[in-house]
Amino acid sequence: MRNEKAVVVFSGGQDSTTCLFWAKKQFKEVIAVSFDYNQKHSLELECAKKIAKELEVEHHILDMKLLGQLAPNALTRSDIEIKAGEEGELPTTFVDGRNMLFLTFAAVFAKQKGARHLITGVCETDFSGYPDCRDIFIKSLNVTLNLAMDYQFVIHTPIMWINKEETWKMADEMGALEYIREKTLTCYNGIIGDGCGECPSCKLRKRGLEDYLNSKNK
Repeated sequence: MRNEKAVVVFSGGQDSTTCLFWAKKQFKEVIAVSFDYNQKHSLELECAKKIAKELEVEHHILDMKLLGQLAPNALTRSDIEIKAGEEGELPTTFVDGRNMLFLTFAAVFAKQKGARHLITGVCETDFSGYPDCRDIFIKSLNVTLNLAMDYQFVIHTPIMWINKEETWKMADEMGALEYIREKTLTCYNGIIGDGCGECPSCKLRKRGLEDYLNSKNK
């Protein structure tokens, strides 16, 4: 696998940066792809760009602004409040079709680059109920992409079955915990590092970090 090329779907957040470190250990050549979908915090793209540069990874930003127009959500609209899902409803941060489109465009891009491996930081263990983070969706899309382009892609999901505590452990084992803690942007309010501490994403990240550090120090 070390001799092959991989494309990482990269947001500059905790999960995708953990996956980027993982990919650098697994593959000889790694390319990061980010998406501009009119997210409120353009700092996310600046953060991704900076991390890729520091880790010496080729980085591309693809224009997906139409997605923000088609699927109104709290990440692209200031008039929509960030709220967790209630009574079976999805959170307001869910963007219809986002992972499907991101992976599809990443695959088209990867084929042009001669890469067969796609890496994404989706997770079914600690997630907000997003249907496009499920393993069954990833496997289905993998088959569809291979058939659509007559090209054998493999979609890797290194953190699919681990929770946030275990994701921090994975980062630590790769020697990247402090880097990921200080440099990544997970916060829905656009604050790098430990974030605002109040949004659902920050709470999940903080709880996982505290659980890991507590277990490590026992």
